[in-house]
Amino acid sequence: MPERDPNSANTPAGDLFPAIEPRRHGWLEVGDGHSLYWEESGNPDGIPVIFLHGGPGAGTAPMHRRFFDPAAYRIMLFDQRGAGRSRPYAGVEANTTDHLIADIETLRRHFEVDKWLVFGGSWGATLAVAYALRHGAHCLGLVLRGVFLGSGSELDWFFNGARAVFPEAWTRFVEYIPVAERGNVLGAYHRRLMDERKDVNGPAARAWNAYETSCSTLRQSAEPPSGSPSLALARIEAHYFVNDMFLIDDLLEGAPLLAGIPGMIVQGRYDMVCPAETAYDLHRNWPGSVLRIVGDAGHSAMEPGIRRALVAATETFKRDGRFDDAATSP
Repeated sequence: MPERDPNSANTPAGDLFPAIEPRRHGWLEVGDGHSLYWEESGNPDGIPVIFLHGGPGAGTAPMHRRFFDPAAYRIMLFDQRGAGRSRPYAGVEANTTDHLIADIETLRRHFEVDKWLVFGGSWGATLAVAYALRHGAHCLGLVLRGVFLGSGSELDWFFNGARAVFPEAWTRFVEYIPVAERGNVLGAYHRRLMDERKDVNGPAARAWNAYETSCSTLRQSAEPPSGSPSLALARIEAHYFVNDMFLIDDLLEGAPLLAGIPGMIVQGRYDMVCPAETAYDLHRNWPGSVLRIVGDAGHSAMEPGIRRALVAATETFKRDGRFDDAATSP
């Protein structure tokens, strides 16, 4: 699921760190015809942190650097396969969860990092957990937001359950598809999004992205959103959704294996994209993890309580190398 963030210029001062520019950036060939955009900001001798964006397919943005004190952290961002500035744009060939986990390891070696803090929200939280279960020896800790673990029940909520809270948005989303195809709305969107004709994939991407945007924040605007023009987000999400997120292992069942890895989970109480039940269950199955439920927030990383809790988590970790409830209260 994506991170629906408002423009950083509208972010009130006092929580996120000031805007910064990367010290260096580039593209890294990872095979299968994919080249990943990467960038590095902050202190080159600081605590290494890798940011995992949502979607899959959402890409990174300058505001994502601002969750970390640039004097204390070596901040590394990258766009996952097909997303953002990575090439090919919106590419779904050789684009699976296993590929992305391997890419994170390739980047770790490229950056010459032994261990790093892994920070991810929504789909980025899925990927962070999946990565840590395979490469926990390289994780200093995890900071997760808006937890999604890729289960069938979570996907069913997105396509059906959210109707109970956002009936207008759900109706617009479903009624974009002709009546004859509504027995499989995901399949119908997938066909259109994979079509190379812009007059087919473009409107489908707008309808898909508008639905997610409508469900992503606690406070809604009076007008329905027109939707992001991002084909990569809609196409890659649909590609993963029709393939059960390319997850072989049950991440929740594997969570006890994360014992010993410090973990902070930040969750909006009224998150309608990734409901709080999943974050709660992950916390209960992950020994030593800390769960911070923000009572006046939905899904977006940029809602005030969410971003303050995330910054508090990174501030606590830079000082203590761990998390606790008192220290991470926004």
